[in-house]
Amino acid sequence: MTTTRGVHPSEDHAPELDAGATASAGPPENSPAGAEEGPTSLRRYRPEDKRVSVMMLSGILALGLGIAVGTVPVPYVVESPGPTFNTIGQAQNGPVISVTGHETYPAAGNLDLTTVYVDGGPNGPVSILGAFTGWLDGSKSVYPEELIYPTGTTKEQAEEQSSVAMASSQENAVASALKELDIPFGQQLQAAGLSEGSPSEGKIENGDIFESINGRPVTSLAVIQEELAAGKGAPATVAVRRAGESVTQEINPTDNGSGRYILGVMLKYLFTFPFDVKMSLDKVGGPSAGLMFSLGIIDIVTPGDLTGGKHVAGTGTITPDGTVGPIGGIQQKMHGARAGGATLFLAPAANCDDVVGHVPDGLQVVKVENLDQARHAVELSGSGQDTSALPVCTSN
Repeated sequence: MTTTRGVHPSEDHAPELDAGATASAGPPENSPAGAEEGPTSLRRYRPEDKRVSVMMLSGILALGLGIAVGTVPVPYVVESPGPTFNTIGQAQNGPVISVTGHETYPAAGNLDLTTVYVDGGPNGPVSILGAFTGWLDGSKSVYPEELIYPTGTTKEQAEEQSSVAMASSQENAVASALKELDIPFGQQLQAAGLSEGSPSEGKIENGDIFESINGRPVTSLAVIQEELAAGKGAPATVAVRRAGESVTQEINPTDNGSGRYILGVMLKYLFTFPFDVKMSLDKVGGPSAGLMFSLGIIDIVTPGDLTGGKHVAGTGTITPDGTVGPIGGIQQKMHGARAGGATLFLAPAANCDDVVGHVPDGLQVVKVENLDQARHAVELSGSGQDTSALPVCTSN
């Protein structure tokens, strides 16, 4: 049998050979028994050849299907450890904290704020594969998207909210640091909006400055909360300054559903500080750096080294009165802190349920409720004293 060029494309045919070449099913005539086939010979068709081809095709299809399924987006958010930043150190464009108008002192060691990378939601979709690997990684956490971001939140909205929260946390950090150091400063509460169905509707306006409640000067949010709690739902007499004039209103507080009485007013602090404090960090947002900013300010404006050269990290929101509040991503922040070299970590007491069982090796985690406790823990560690008696998170 010979093959020639120009076979009709619809016909089954053997691979094209040089004109005049011979193809046979066995050794060519006059060839010694067992001689190898020449390079131009054709093998006899065997059924197993078709099975191998089908198996290869099936494998390729399965692989392609697996890759396609793995890239399908799912409504989950994956949190992973982010970088740390030393609040008493340098950032890209200078010191993280800079103070003007007050004497400053060099600070050694680290007071690291910790961060979390967030994938998913308005930051872009998470794939099935991304979510699955997140579940398997002990340093990551996977949550349904709606638990982290309200439905419909855009990337621009998320970034704006994060930026506003960071700015507020920085102001609160300065206030709490000055209060801890007994440095006087001005503080007022301003109305920034009303909740839906607010009992203050028509009585309190945006921009009103709270002066007193039931005759007691409003120096902090705690004053308002204490008066409302003591009144147990009784009408409260509220005086505000509006357009330079004092306006007095009687407001009937409502129960928020958990036994706490509220005026239904969103408030923000207005501060007047005796010197300027600036915090510079690019592409970092949210309120959770408040505690570490406060400690950084204290270290910079007081003589000596708060840390004693040690490597401390932590997280937590801060209020002007120094209360440390809970944050998200505590597990990722502990892993990030340890990876950055920290040996002592300050965690909000309200986050203890998420701390227990997730502490990385080599990291001592101290629970704190306020700035004074956090400062004490850092000073104790920095002075080389035993820190084993400091409060820790325990399971119930």
